[in-house]
Amino acid sequence: MQSKDKKELLVIAICGLITGAIAIALVALGNPANMGFCIACFLRDTAGALKLHSAGVVQYIRPEIIGLVLGSFACAIITKEFAPKGGSAPLTRFILGFFVMIGCLAFLGCPFRMILRLAAGDLNALVALVGFVCGILTGIFFLKRGFSLGRSYKQPVTEGISFSVIQVILLILVIAAPAFIAFSESGPGSKHAAIIISLIAGLAVGCMAQRTRLCMVGATRDLVLFGEKKLFVGFVAIFIAALIGNIVTSRFTLGFEQIGKVAHSDHVWNFLGLYLAGFGCVLLGGCPLRQLILAGEGNADSAITVLGLVIGAAFSHNFGLAGAAASKAEDGTINPGGVSTNGRIAVIIGIVVVLIIAVLNTFVKKNAKKEA
Repeated sequence: MQSKDKKELLVIAICGLITGAIAIALVALGNPANMGFCIACFLRDTAGALKLHSAGVVQYIRPEIIGLVLGSFACAIITKEFAPKGGSAPLTRFILGFFVMIGCLAFLGCPFRMILRLAAGDLNALVALVGFVCGILTGIFFLKRGFSLGRSYKQPVTEGISFSVIQVILLILVIAAPAFIAFSESGPGSKHAAIIISLIAGLAVGCMAQRTRLCMVGATRDLVLFGEKKLFVGFVAIFIAALIGNIVTSRFTLGFEQIGKVAHSDHVWNFLGLYLAGFGCVLLGGCPLRQLILAGEGNADSAITVLGLVIGAAFSHNFGLAGAAASKAEDGTINPGGVSTNGRIAVIIGIVVVLIIAVLNTFVKKNAKKEA
C-alpha cells in the first residue's frame, strides 16, 4: 500500500471514530436511544414537523439533517467540488428513494442507525445487516451486467444550491418554532439534543462525510467489486467508537429484546426491510446519508432522491406501514411491536418495483441498444 493510500485510510478511520463518538454524545445529550444519527428517522421526524404525516410522536425538524447538507455544501465550495448537475432519471430516483424509506422504516432505521444499533448490542440489527448485504449483492448482480440510470448533465447554479437553501429555511423554522410547525410532546420526536449542538454535530459529520465519501452501501459495493476496503474501514471505526461509548455510558444491552429503544424483533421483516433498502441504494449509487451529502454538493438527482425518502416517510406513517417498536405496559405486559400487514405488503411491493427497475435498466435497455 502506497503512503498516499495509507494516509487516506487513516483519515477515513479517524473520521469514522469521530462520527461514532458524536453519535454517542448526541444520545447522551438528549437524542433517542441508539439514534445519535438516523437519516431515515430524522427525515421522518422532519416530514412530521411539516405536517406531511400526523403521527404525533415523530414530529421535529432535525438540525442534524440540516447540518449534514450545509456541512457538505460548505466543504464542496471550499474545495471547489461544488458541481450542480442532474437529469439522470429523476422520477426513477424518486421512486427508488420512496421505497428505500419504506424498507428502512419497516426495520426502524437507516443503514447508519443499523450500525449504531449493533454497537449497542441490538441483535435485531444483525438480522437486518444480513438482509442489507443480501440486497446490496442483488444490486451488484445488476451493476455487473450494465445497470445504469443514465448520465447526469451540468445544471445552473440555482439548481445546485436550491436544496441547501431549503435547509436554511428549515433551520429558521426550527429556531423560530412558528405555530404552523408541529413538534412532538412525547415519543422519539420529543427527544433531542439542543438545536445548536445538533446543528454543529451535523455540520461536523457533513464535512467529514463529504471529504471521505462515507457510505455504507458504497463501502460494501466497493469491497465486493474491487476489493477496496477504505470506505468499509470508516464504518468499522464508527462501530468501534459507538461500541466503546455505549459500554462506557452503560447503554450496551446485548439481545433481541430492546424495550424503549425503538426496535422490534419481527425478524423476517427486519431482514426484508433492509434487503429492500440495500437493493434500492445500490441502484441509486449510495445510502441515504450519501444522498444528503451529494445533494449538498449540488447534485439535483440526489436532492430528488431525498424528496422521495421524505414522501416515503410520510406515506409510511399516514398508511400504517412503518414498524412499531416493542414496548412495555405499566402492568409489565410486553408488546412485541413489529410490521403490520400493510407494511409487509408495502415491503414486498417495493422489492418487486425495485427489481423491475433493475431489469428494465439493465437487460431491456441493453437489448434496445443492440437493436438500434
